[in-house]
Amino acid sequence: MDNTLSGVRVCRSKRFSLTSARRIANGVLKGAMYLASAVTILILVLIIGYISVRGIPFVTGRLLTSQTSYIKDTIGILPNILNTVYMIILTMLVALPISVGAAIYLTEYAGNKTVVAIIEFATETLTGIPSIIYGLVGMLVFTQLFGLKQGVLAGSLTLVMMIMPTIVRTTQESLKTVPDSFREGARAMGAGRWHAIRTVVLPNAIDGIVTGSILAIGRIVGESAALLFTAGFGLVLHDFVSSLNSSSATLTVALYVYAGERGETDVAFAIAFILMVLTFVINLSAKIAARSMKKRRGGE
Repeated sequence: MDNTLSGVRVCRSKRFSLTSARRIANGVLKGAMYLASAVTILILVLIIGYISVRGIPFVTGRLLTSQTSYIKDTIGILPNILNTVYMIILTMLVALPISVGAAIYLTEYAGNKTVVAIIEFATETLTGIPSIIYGLVGMLVFTQLFGLKQGVLAGSLTLVMMIMPTIVRTTQESLKTVPDSFREGARAMGAGRWHAIRTVVLPNAIDGIVTGSILAIGRIVGESAALLFTAGFGLVLHDFVSSLNSSSATLTVALYVYAGERGETDVAFAIAFILMVLTFVINLSAKIAARSMKKRRGGE
């Protein structure tokens, strides 16, 4: 009897020690997580704050509504803002339908799992390729092989190659999170495969599609290396049609020119602040659009 009681006490003490060790480990891990989060947020706040302090005083109406003139010795970034908007619109118009369509086919239609796995591995590999390589390929293919001039068109086609893998993979993962019961329920009610995908699967995967689009737009806005070879350094104001085959610098390329070539660090910080604001507005608009689409689908 005494041996039994002593054994129970030993087991309880071991269990208590294990529980205490787990609590300590959980506390340490939780503290490390909070510390890492705090450091990340602090770095982000410092970067945003520093760029804002350095850039806001030089964001003027003249800077935003005029173009650079070496004769008049003036600096304006209106052409660069418009070129960035042109690049976003044209690139997304080409890349988004193709990427979402490819993700739908790979997830919903493709039957050969080996081929799908190879394509998924290829897209994941393409997302990690440095942008300078895309720029070299874009220059060789679009400007030399196809004969396009440096401009928005060649730059947009190069960016299409860069962002398609990102949109395909994020859309695929979002489609995979939709339960199969949704598809089976739609098919049981007489819906065809495409009708079920269009009315049931895609609305429930819209968050992932929007996330992929935001990541893609962020890469478009922040890209400079690839565009140096394909879009050019032009700081002259063009309309949309003319900019397709005319040297047209985006905001990031203009930032490089003013900071590295002309030594205008104040203008560079102003452009950096504008880029942050532009990215924030685009991300917020995409989130609002996705939320309204989900509410509309829920109301239906």
